Amino acid sequence: MELGGESGCWFLYYAYGSNLLRERLLLRNPSAALCALARLQDFKLEFGHHQGRTSSVWHGGTATIAQSPGDEVWGIVWKMNTCNLSSLDKQEGVEDGIYVPIEVNVHTQAGKVLTCRSYQMKDYVPGPPSPQYKKVICMGAKQNGLPADYQEKLEAIETNNYAGPVPIMEEIEASLKAEKINSA
Repeated sequence: MELGGESGCWFLYYAYGSNLLRERLLLRNPSAALCALARLQDFKLEFGHHQGRTSSVWHGGTATIAQSPGDEVWGIVWKMNTCNLSSLDKQEGVEDGIYVPIEVNVHTQAGKVLTCRSYQMKDYVPGPPSPQYKKVICMGAKQNGLPADYQEKLEAIETNNYAGPVPIMEEIEASLKAEKINSA
């Protein structure tokens, strides 16, 4: 699978944070299709505040990946239409300089190596996520069947105990409810 300039009108996106949850990603990118479970070797999952500022969307630290030999991060490879690229960049705060797009090589369970677009936070100060953000990540990990030991690691993440409103969480929960009704 060649992902150079000839890949046509789609690209592969490696999600490791809130976009693990299908309903979260589809809020802004309705054409995304699940491609594979994959692990990113020699990286670790971290949470932080861009330039020390708490996320106004999630009210806590947000996920990023940091190089760390010997560690691994599990995630999802989404196949997305290139017309959704600017929407995804906007969601990830690229124009505000919060995240930068990076290219990563991830390993699927079938043993393939896929080159994907992913995002890494710039200039961050480590800080715990809100319980709501952690919940979305854990729900996504469970929904997609990430390895049990990795799910346990995610469940063990300490949060900042934020208890106020998180409007995006309400949007996601409404989407989950609508899906249950439609599939009933």
